[in-house]
Amino acid sequence: MLIDEKNCAGGGIPRLAMINDMAGFGRCSTAVSLPVISVMGVQVCPVPTSILSNHLGFPRCCAVDFTPRMRDYIGTWKKLALSFDGLYCGFLGEPKQAAIVEEFLDMFRPPIFLLDPVMADHGRLYSSVTEEHCQRLKKLAARAHILTPNLTEACLLTDTPYREEGWEEDELDLLCRKLSSLCPGAIVITGLQENGQFRNIIWEKGKKEACSAPRAGASRPGTGDLFASILAADALLGRNLRSSVQKASDFIALCVRNSEQAGIPIREGVGFEPLLGWLCANHSVNNNSPSSPK
Repeated sequence: MLIDEKNCAGGGIPRLAMINDMAGFGRCSTAVSLPVISVMGVQVCPVPTSILSNHLGFPRCCAVDFTPRMRDYIGTWKKLALSFDGLYCGFLGEPKQAAIVEEFLDMFRPPIFLLDPVMADHGRLYSSVTEEHCQRLKKLAARAHILTPNLTEACLLTDTPYREEGWEEDELDLLCRKLSSLCPGAIVITGLQENGQFRNIIWEKGKKEACSAPRAGASRPGTGDLFASILAADALLGRNLRSSVQKASDFIALCVRNSEQAGIPIREGVGFEPLLGWLCANHSVNNNSPSSPK
């Protein structure tokens, strides 16, 4: 869906609300999404779910649950008569925050809703995630135009046994069909590993295709945030989904390689900052596949 520049909420610049946590250190969530979406020409309006000193991969963390203030925060936007061209929802620190996301959708009716059901990775739940959390996200997925689970989250949402590698095509077809019974929109399953490649599966209107990028180094925090941010920005600009997925895959591979070369510790995330120029240059060509990172 292409947002008409004359009618978009930001007066010519598409406006994206983003419900996500804010981690001060570790290059993930809002700290990653803000610069990436902004450089792609979309205004970002964050709604914090939690405020953390750093992500939970560190041995200690100072965390503040923002749930008690979220309704007042969002309600003020309504009183100001603001409008939004899309909503991107990432990490929810509490299951009951899913109800607040639904209230946002009812209140502002954004034409595009991307849900990244952040719950787990590599077969393991994040420490704060419960079964209730998963059930709330299943319900929320029914309203998403784009759903971007990683492989672990796709298995959790569909009660499918997880394994890291060795997925047959018919198994992936079944996984996609199960997800499509939860989400009527487009589905992108990220992070499948195959022959030294990361493979992302796109399921849209009953058809499956794949985009791949080289495995450039160790898995790092923030890569899922980069991926969902690029897809959210492109969705508001009417970009082709497959092209957007390939762009995101290539950019993440480039960022991971840069991080390895720069010696950035894994838990400090991906060193994307010097590469925003690459993203901006490749973003400027509408609906074309990005040039491969060198």
